Amino acid sequence: MRNLFRILAITIATVLVLYVNAQDTARYTGKTLVNVDYHHGQLSPAIGVHNIQTMRANRSNTTNNWTYNHAPMLAYWNNTYYLEFLSNPVGEHVPPGRTVLQTSKDGYHWTDPVVLFPPYRIPDGFVKKGEKDTAHNTDAVMHQRIGFYTAKSKRLFALAYYGIALGKGDDPNDGNGIGRVIREIKADGTYGPIYFLRYNHDFSEKNTDYPFFKTSKDKGLVAACEEILSTPLLMQQMVEEADRNDPLIPLKMDFKALSYYHLPDGRAVGFWKYALTSITKDEGKTWQYSPVRGPGFVNANAKIWAQRTSDGKYVTVYNPSEFRWPLALSVSDDGLNYKNLLLVNGEITSLRYGGAYKSYGPQYVRGIQEMDGTPPDGNVWVTYSMNKEDIWISRIPVPVRDKATEHVNDVFGSMKDGDELANWNIYSPLWCNVSIEKNGNGKALVLKDSDPFDFAKAERIFPVSKRLTAEFVITPKQNSYGGLEIELVDAKGTPCLRLVFDSTGNILSKAGYRNRAVGKYEAGKPVSFKIDLNTSTRFFTVSINGKNPINNLCFAPVESVERIVFRTGIARRFPDADTPTDQMYDLPNPNAKDKEAVYSIDYLKTAAGK
Repeated sequence: MRNLFRILAITIATVLVLYVNAQDTARYTGKTLVNVDYHHGQLSPAIGVHNIQTMRANRSNTTNNWTYNHAPMLAYWNNTYYLEFLSNPVGEHVPPGRTVLQTSKDGYHWTDPVVLFPPYRIPDGFVKKGEKDTAHNTDAVMHQRIGFYTAKSKRLFALAYYGIALGKGDDPNDGNGIGRVIREIKADGTYGPIYFLRYNHDFSEKNTDYPFFKTSKDKGLVAACEEILSTPLLMQQMVEEADRNDPLIPLKMDFKALSYYHLPDGRAVGFWKYALTSITKDEGKTWQYSPVRGPGFVNANAKIWAQRTSDGKYVTVYNPSEFRWPLALSVSDDGLNYKNLLLVNGEITSLRYGGAYKSYGPQYVRGIQEMDGTPPDGNVWVTYSMNKEDIWISRIPVPVRDKATEHVNDVFGSMKDGDELANWNIYSPLWCNVSIEKNGNGKALVLKDSDPFDFAKAERIFPVSKRLTAEFVITPKQNSYGGLEIELVDAKGTPCLRLVFDSTGNILSKAGYRNRAVGKYEAGKPVSFKIDLNTSTRFFTVSINGKNPINNLCFAPVESVERIVFRTGIARRFPDADTPTDQMYDLPNPNAKDKEAVYSIDYLKTAAGK
């Protein structure tokens, strides 16, 4: 115990010395911190982020009904986005396991998952050294920190790892698994054969089902494998699963989930879980110091993604808390000093299916590593799992912005195709779609909702205002089901007023504990709104369809407002910091789908109030 305290003291002292003296250590210098009592952490969003669900777990799906889905990876190649993730029937490290693939041409519309690496049978009788559990009719599980590699020959390869978890608490990434596999993804949408790239110590060509890559007659595949094995920054990402004495992995300590980028001087900055960081001058062969937590960064046992952006700056995307929410970003001008903290995704959908180690929140974020493609829009694209159940992707506009300089004049019918949502933040699940659609007035922003467990949301940021006038037109397609809430909120996401289309044809205003009726609506008929707000007096008026303004008192005080929110459901408070982890129960009717409610927004205009 005395030695333990000595090691702890030395570690703390080392961190403090690095904090004071190591000018080359990546650090967070901003003052913003999250409040985990809120899913959004009370962070202001980066303007124009689009959060898109690519896969929604559904146990009633006859072809893809596994409900543990996690660790997604991303690449861009052949004018296509490629997204791979691992999947188990119910819970983490509970076999069988497989890795599946989705593709998209635009990042918004995704194919159904297809199995890329199928379940793998562990040889009967296998026992890990020093353990008692024995494999019998048992499949492997998958665990990987790197999913793609684009070879120098411009061919794209997918990577995965077969690990072994034989008993409760057994760790598939303990160095005692089967090995890492590789497979080519071809431009015509087909796939090459599966090969083993590297074995663990108990396995070889003699006792495995796929051939070793060196036996292939495909010289391009062999060359790609050799490239991977000779690249320390790639091999370092495999440290957890590899043999503990693997000579190809330079830093053999258990630092997890490396991401990295290069500085203009050729050095590479690395980030691991817990926001550990170090710098290498020789492409990962050696590191300047043992990875330490970047001063100022807050991050727990979840991945942190880091990359250089198309405007020559740098970004980290991660969960800046001891929980796996919210998902946020920070920007650096020089790749070492990170100066702000902005929201990417601040929602946590309902965890519909219980399972082992299914943590709440948007987590395990990964982007496109340096050799794996550059999307043509120049934006940052990242992928992550929600609750280790559903798979999401986010488009983060570059340059990253958080303040609006002009008021809103978004008349969708007169805007250029493709530009309508450039300044909108959207949260768009598969069953709660947010999109621009054509209608009788030209075009409109449409929110659809048929998901009992989630909602569609669209937000628009405007200049910080103490007095504000907001005008918009909404056409509900129904008045006997569904619901839409409209809020004006401050920089921390605190709403001061809320208007509601309820499920009985009434328009309500939140007034303290109770809602106040302020109008009626009919299916298919446009409803125009004009809101005049004064945050100093806390009063606002709302005029519906040009009628006399109705006076209202804000239900919560705010100093100012900076964005408007349209949401097809109520704000969520569950889970919170005190919610027990590891939800082992399914929600009632988790496969259910509601009748679709639709709300169409023709325009939004804001102006400084008088």
